[in-house]
Amino acid sequence: MSADSSAVRRRMELLPITAVYQASAERSAALELVIGGCRVQALAEQFGTPLYCFDAATLDAAANQYRAALSRWYPAASAVTYAGKAYLSRAIVRWAQRHDLWLDCTGAGEIGIAVAGGAPRERILVHGVNKSDEDLDAAVMYAGVIVVDNLMELQRLALRLRSAQNRPSLWLRLRPGVAVDTHVYRQTGQEDSKFGMSPQEVLQAAHFCQEHGLPLNGLHFHQGSQFRDPAPIGLALHVALDLAAELSASGWQMEALSPGGGWGVAYHEDELPHPEIETYVRFVSQAVVEGCRQRNLPLPSLHLEPGRSLMARAGVAVYRVGAVKQTALRRWLFIDGGMADNPRPALYRARYSALPVTNPERPCIGPAWIAGPYCESGDVLIEALPMPDLAVGELLVVPMSGAYHLAMQSNYNGARRPAVIWLERGEAILIQRRETLVDLLARDVDL
Repeated sequence: MSADSSAVRRRMELLPITAVYQASAERSAALELVIGGCRVQALAEQFGTPLYCFDAATLDAAANQYRAALSRWYPAASAVTYAGKAYLSRAIVRWAQRHDLWLDCTGAGEIGIAVAGGAPRERILVHGVNKSDEDLDAAVMYAGVIVVDNLMELQRLALRLRSAQNRPSLWLRLRPGVAVDTHVYRQTGQEDSKFGMSPQEVLQAAHFCQEHGLPLNGLHFHQGSQFRDPAPIGLALHVALDLAAELSASGWQMEALSPGGGWGVAYHEDELPHPEIETYVRFVSQAVVEGCRQRNLPLPSLHLEPGRSLMARAGVAVYRVGAVKQTALRRWLFIDGGMADNPRPALYRARYSALPVTNPERPCIGPAWIAGPYCESGDVLIEALPMPDLAVGELLVVPMSGAYHLAMQSNYNGARRPAVIWLERGEAILIQRRETLVDLLARDVDL
């Protein structure tokens, strides 16, 4: 059997169990994909394409898994903080509040979305490697926690906190010198990372807070995203807990500890199964408990910051085939979206899968390259994916599209950002309308 035939067979064997990776995905009697009780074909007709759909059942299941795992493995207080950079809108803020999630916001823009969505102050946590004056002002006004990235930022914050009526708590971001195994663009914890402070700088920052009466109560670090092996977190926790132990000698007690997030998901059949959330939570919880026991430290409140592992699986992108082209070596399927709404393949060769909306298990005829309409050779969403014969006008779904697509989208080539809908119990609710030409021109100033 050729390698091509083997790939086709493997894909066809996996399709019945993967579908679009969503909790509520199914095939109707008419062999059509249904998500959240809604026919995908009908959704595309109603809302147009490209279209992004979020399945509430899949989102709820992921949030519940984190909550349940923390309850099983961590004996003290804990919290789950949704990383807003994965995708943030008012609808997502409201969903997060239903699950008692905190919101991780980077900058005044995300803070504004969180506030508009009704997030209470005590549930807003602010990150940022180079916070502007506007970012810091918004954080002091609306956030419950500010994660301090560097010593200069701490000095700027001190001036603002002197006159603040409701002072947010401060956490210091540690650069532990240990990265997780992932793409170099997604690593954040290595020694030369742009994020956070060295252990010595953390000690300086903590003493500064003590001297100036600043409300420091936590430590934070993050090592990267889309990883499957939690072992490097253990090494970073040793560094963080050693710092906490050293600072406890001067009277400071660590009330909160966050090892960030970044737990991975499977984007392609070759990457299955999905990494277990339970594995990640158990490892972190046990490492914190044992590390604190060894250092005679009280258990802090443990905060996890998942984004991708909450959102990616819940989102699906729907595209329409506009043209089919055969070149010397490749069959091209051109769709009406691509790097403008999903730049991840162009940025770091992220791999995706896709399925036809109708009769998704029809026989594959060979590999296809699925590309967008934009004037870049890098605008190829999926390479060499075994696919059936598809006609112009057919719909494709790309699963695992819930995280970092919409948050990183652009107006390249004048692209208008797609509509986003929420699917729950057979109902489709528009949560972000499709961008228009009027929107594109709204910022232009007549000369």
